[in-house]
Amino acid sequence: MDELTCLEICAGAGGQSLGLEQAGFVHEAVVEIDTDACETLRLNRGSEWKVVEDDVRNLDGRSYAGIDLFSGGVPCPPFSIAGKRLGQDDDRDLFPQALRLVRETGPRAVLLENVPGLATSRFDSYRAQVLEQLHALGYQTWWDLVQASEHGVPQLRPRFVLVAMKKPWAGQFRWPEPSPYPPPTVGDTLYDLISEAGWPGSDEWRDKAQGIGSTIVGGSKKHGGPDLGPTRAREAWKKLGVDGLGVANEPPGPDFPIDRPVKLTTRMVARIQGFPDNWAFSGRKTAAYRQVGNAFPPPVARALGEAIRDALNATASIPTATDLGHHASFAAEPN
Repeated sequence: MDELTCLEICAGAGGQSLGLEQAGFVHEAVVEIDTDACETLRLNRGSEWKVVEDDVRNLDGRSYAGIDLFSGGVPCPPFSIAGKRLGQDDDRDLFPQALRLVRETGPRAVLLENVPGLATSRFDSYRAQVLEQLHALGYQTWWDLVQASEHGVPQLRPRFVLVAMKKPWAGQFRWPEPSPYPPPTVGDTLYDLISEAGWPGSDEWRDKAQGIGSTIVGGSKKHGGPDLGPTRAREAWKKLGVDGLGVANEPPGPDFPIDRPVKLTTRMVARIQGFPDNWAFSGRKTAAYRQVGNAFPPPVARALGEAIRDALNATASIPTATDLGHHASFAAEPN
């Protein structure tokens, strides 16, 4: 099996990068503009990944021509329900840069993820423009709403995912099947971390937190601090015994009241996102939490990466099909 190479933009703290690495991809480079996130990438994979700290607008894709996969999590504010939803009129929209880099690198496959807001009718025309450009480059395309909870993550966190692939590999791509097992609960996922400082309410809390969490929100440098999201999300977390208004520095100790909702630490939130406990985050608490909250869950990236890997490594030629059997309303064939 040949080594599969990847170039990733807007890498953040490395959630997608890690999942793709676990799926068998070798990163030619990971590109990120945020200093703290770049330091996180260097802390964890500095000897294995080339970390490019720069604006993607400055990246020359021709230096990475011939990679197998181009991937990224382009900024979500242009399409987020929580934002102004300006789409292409938002200067943070990096889809044009992603498409430029696809043209310059010529990968066999493309993987881009964004918020569910991009799937709404408001952006029908925008999505059509993106697909038209990819079709002109010879890609078959699919867009799908992927649920993190279907891939072992104890969190709702739907993401709108674009996969594009050239022939003949396109005919062999299938979306990853949801796990046959229910996602782990927040209580079972965090019990050892919640109880490690000797809080007497740990067992009762675990029994109460038998559900999955709402989508973690990281916020931005301009908007949002270290908390678990807007009012609606915090209310859902409260039902699981979690105080979502802030992030704790340490787990609850012996003197913490047993009937009070607990605040989660950044490490706890990272585990809910699917990061391994040995993944270090650089920066002060707010900066570190923002990286965690904005990350693409590694288990989801791994599942998608494995599906793309299998298609790229397949040797049998099977016909391309329009009925891939997974949210066909978002599927599109090249002209």
